[in-house]
Amino acid sequence: MRAAVAPTGTRLGKNHRRLVVTLAGIALLAGCAPVDAPDGSADGPYAPLAPARPPNTPDALPSSAAADPPTTCPESGVRITYLGVSAAMGLRAMGVELVNCGTRPYRLHGYPAPQLRDNDGDPIPVRVIRGAKGITSGFDDPPRPLVLAPGEAAGAALLWRNLVDNPTVVATNAEHLEIAPLAGRPAQEVAIEGRIDLGNTDRIGVSAWRSRVPTAPTPTPATPSTSPLPLL
Repeated sequence: MRAAVAPTGTRLGKNHRRLVVTLAGIALLAGCAPVDAPDGSADGPYAPLAPARPPNTPDALPSSAAADPPTTCPESGVRITYLGVSAAMGLRAMGVELVNCGTRPYRLHGYPAPQLRDNDGDPIPVRVIRGAKGITSGFDDPPRPLVLAPGEAAGAALLWRNLVDNPTVVATNAEHLEIAPLAGRPAQEVAIEGRIDLGNTDRIGVSAWRSRVPTAPTPTPATPSTSPLPLL
């Protein structure tokens, strides 16, 4: 007797569910929730900010944790750290967190500015796309102005596909990552685990900064900050 064959839609359904779970992990990694209104409620169609790592959430958590975060605060007054990577079906989503470790409020309105580097530390030219239209709605939400008090944090995510669509172009792997809070502000190296495997797409998407609950102790500033409050 010929064995029964599962309908084609069954396999597609499983892959679709995996992709949905991974994309949900993007919002989890970035902590994508709107800034609370003065009365404590969140405006817009999103639920209040959830804990960064709820238990029993398959495939939505970072694949690994970074090394212990630095204990000193940069002169800029903010520290950016790696949260991990969620991956499935060639789609990668890396979460990053910015913590105000200084002594003054920090204004933030926009997108992180990543710089990828190879194993020798040389820059890798990539197209940085703000958002990822057609992949996930939360990733394309426009930036909202944030004012982070000392100890408060914001999260964002980097999104890319490990795709080789042109065999004549060498695949790109970034071993090092630098991120500026916004274009034009000082960048800092972010310790990551593994590498950013772009294939030969040469593009990476970034989400806007969103308020989130800090996941690590706030680094102590070496000296009180005397720099002016950054403008929006």
